[in-house]
Amino acid sequence: MSRFFVNEENIQPDLIKITDKDDLKHLSKVLRHRIGDVVEISDNNEWEYKIELTEINADYAAGKILGKTAFEREPELKVTLYQGIPKQAKMELIIQKTVELGVTTVIPVFTENTVVLDKGNFDRKIERWQKIADEAVKQCRRGRIPEIENSMKFSQATKHMKENDLNIFCYEDEKKTTLKQVLRQIPRGKIKKLGLIIGPEGGFSEGECVMAAEAGAVSASLGKTVLRVETASVASLAMVMYELELD
Repeated sequence: MSRFFVNEENIQPDLIKITDKDDLKHLSKVLRHRIGDVVEISDNNEWEYKIELTEINADYAAGKILGKTAFEREPELKVTLYQGIPKQAKMELIIQKTVELGVTTVIPVFTENTVVLDKGNFDRKIERWQKIADEAVKQCRRGRIPEIENSMKFSQATKHMKENDLNIFCYEDEKKTTLKQVLRQIPRGKIKKLGLIIGPEGGFSEGECVMAAEAGAVSASLGKTVLRVETASVASLAMVMYELELD
């Protein structure tokens, strides 16, 4: 079933309007919905609805509310991915797949080994990545749209990590502790906000490892093999969700 997100002011006691131009085009031209079709609506905050379309025009689509429930597919665990910025289209894949897996926030991080440069137009990349997150969350029918925050340097990211209950520093040279061991030591439900730190293609520098440790992040290995950055991000989040979110 198709899902759309609307602002709370578009929700009336018995009627909901879809006014976003891109959503209207997708609803009518791509999905070819017609009067009488049933679609899902999220307020991006707490509630999701089923509506039966009663009107579709150039300015809005409207539907009568058939049902209202609290979010059913939104993870309770809030995960922030601190992603070392990779080359080319890898970031788009990372965002798409981690959104499907349940990430709450993605923060692009400039590290010492980041090859990509900010030439003054990085805001466009953020806008593009946010659109990818928007599209992915509709496909997997989550309740909230994950936020792609503005990029920051690694030193800034370590300060941001203080907002989390636990931060896990995924490091290929960690020899003693695996991510599995870290996650198995966490009592179920104790951690509400978790930070996941993934490096770019070149990994982390020694100085960044020190900064992460000083910030209280727990270093963990993802296994015996060295993973590509896009694989590491998806695999580590999948492990986190399996262990801490799934019943």
